[in-house]
Amino acid sequence: MPYHFEDFALDGDRRELRRGNDLIPVEPQVFDLLQYLIRNRERVVSKDDLVDVVWQGRIVSDATLASRVNAARSALGDSGEEQRLIRTILRRGLRFVGSVREEGGRQAAEQAAPCPDIPARPSIAVLPFQNMSGDPEQDYFADGMVEDIITGLSRIRWLFVIARNSSFTYKGRAVDVKQVGRELGVRYVLEGSVRKVGSRVRITGQLIDAEDGSHIWAERYDRDLTDVFALQDEITISVVAAIEPNLRRAEIERVKRKRPDSLDAYDLLLRALPDVYTFMPQGAAKGMPLLDKALAIEPSYALAHGFAAWAHQTLFIRGGMQSEHRDKAARHAHAAIEHGPGDAMALALAGFTIGLVEHDRRLADEAFAAALALSASCAFVYAFGCVPVAYGGDAARAIDWCERAMRLSPLDAMSCVPQGIIGFSNFLAGRHEQAVAAGRRAVELNPGFSILHGWLAAPLARLGRIEEAKAVGARLMALEPHFTIGGWSAAVGIAPSILGEVTGAMRLAGLRG
Repeated sequence: MPYHFEDFALDGDRRELRRGNDLIPVEPQVFDLLQYLIRNRERVVSKDDLVDVVWQGRIVSDATLASRVNAARSALGDSGEEQRLIRTILRRGLRFVGSVREEGGRQAAEQAAPCPDIPARPSIAVLPFQNMSGDPEQDYFADGMVEDIITGLSRIRWLFVIARNSSFTYKGRAVDVKQVGRELGVRYVLEGSVRKVGSRVRITGQLIDAEDGSHIWAERYDRDLTDVFALQDEITISVVAAIEPNLRRAEIERVKRKRPDSLDAYDLLLRALPDVYTFMPQGAAKGMPLLDKALAIEPSYALAHGFAAWAHQTLFIRGGMQSEHRDKAARHAHAAIEHGPGDAMALALAGFTIGLVEHDRRLADEAFAAALALSASCAFVYAFGCVPVAYGGDAARAIDWCERAMRLSPLDAMSCVPQGIIGFSNFLAGRHEQAVAAGRRAVELNPGFSILHGWLAAPLARLGRIEEAKAVGARLMALEPHFTIGGWSAAVGIAPSILGEVTGAMRLAGLRG
């Protein structure tokens, strides 16, 4: 629930601190520290309390703790001298002393919140299912089962679902379900196993309450492999029914989405994804033949059209600007919309591609809106949608979408995109120091994604750090030798309102015009 004090509002569900209508950027640990102090404002909070909640008991130096406290005070316009809101109690700890009101007049919970916060609505993480087949080559099948369950659950608007790439950071690890719940900020965890032998498959699943470790639901399914898609629907329906017994049948039906009639097409899509997810033309070129084969088998497979659109967009923008790839990207994007009105991921990929290669931001927004109507918890929509939104010049909306993407999928390997767009959008807003900080984090997440270096070089140049900017620009050119500012900005449709600022900063960074 939001906490209001002075003219500030702190919203744990959205992980936002606002002053009036202005969003105040704060680091995750600073946000967690501030929220914990507010929730426990009736008492003095010790250093040990903060270390347990914010750093999960890891060893933290006094200097690190002091820097986070100072950052929290700075975000509130407070200081160590004034201590208007956050007061230091000598040799005891800290206390939040501001007058707080809660939305609806409810009293604050006295217990510590997990980090990140567990949303008010039901929340779940689906962990990678263990491959019990004894054949490492079958990992992709178990992974695909989990991804479809996540996608199906994500289409339930009231359900907060952690995205696939965050859940999959636990693959191959022995995990404590309670720890997973704390780290991902969810109330429930689904785990299971898949054993595939010949034409038969056995799938087991169990739903666990991450707060106390109790088992809510467990089931085993033995089926012919030809029934795998109906089986995935059955598992998803069972999980949803266990979380919300009074769920209307109509809501359960919305979990279902159209799937290809052929398992072969599904296999091919799964095998293409690791290459497409590289963001670079070499990977897209490797994955594209697999997607073509999938679509030859199942021409109306919306998600395959969506990933094909993304792959051709990558080949167009970063692989030589050949019109053939632009045209194919647009064709597959429109096919994804035509065949996938109930598939949030397909619609997100279509909107992303249409926004970048056709520069039709109205149609892109319609695709994103349709995707979010299906699944408000689909991090994929926000992570991809933030790019055309930023290129269209709407920095505030782009940052909001980036923050939503990273909250929904806090450990996502694809976080380089929203993290990079936070940097690019702060650059557009003239907040160059913040832009550099976010840009560096994005590059650290994926140093092989070329345009991230361009998004970082621009604010460095505006800060007068020209040699540093040129070094970053050189890394872009090493990854993408044919890059030119004019070619890139025209290809992705940089809005006229921001074109001069973007291209001017990139030129200062030594990039070719």
